[in-house]
Amino acid sequence: VQLQASGGGLVQPGGSLRLSCAASGINFSTRIMAWYRQGPGKERELVARVLSGGLTMYADSVEGRFTISRDNAKNMVYLQMTSLKPEDTDDYYCNTWPPIDDGGRPYWGQGTQVTVSS
Repeated sequence: VQLQASGGGLVQPGGSLRLSCAASGINFSTRIMAWYRQGPGKERELVARVLSGGLTMYADSVEGRFTISRDNAKNMVYLQMTSLKPEDTDDYYCNTWPPIDDGGRPYWGQGTQVTVSS
């Protein structure tokens, strides 16, 4: 299994970023895919989910600002982030929902860092 997120960076408040995630080793088209985020000393938080057919769900903190999407043909999931706020600063990870089980623990691939600061 591989989950590799990319697209993070430094952006000013109010700006936008688009995150991408390449997934392999899973039956991608049948899985609910999700974006999560975690900052230092914080619990990992579910940000958004997208079902195989495209139905989406969002955390209240990002509703109306973030858009999750997927391309089942490419095994890719995306997170378009707009109107970014400093509190969106975190490491972002993609995974299935619930997260992939790796011998009793969740598997987390490579995340991507998002910093929102002026």
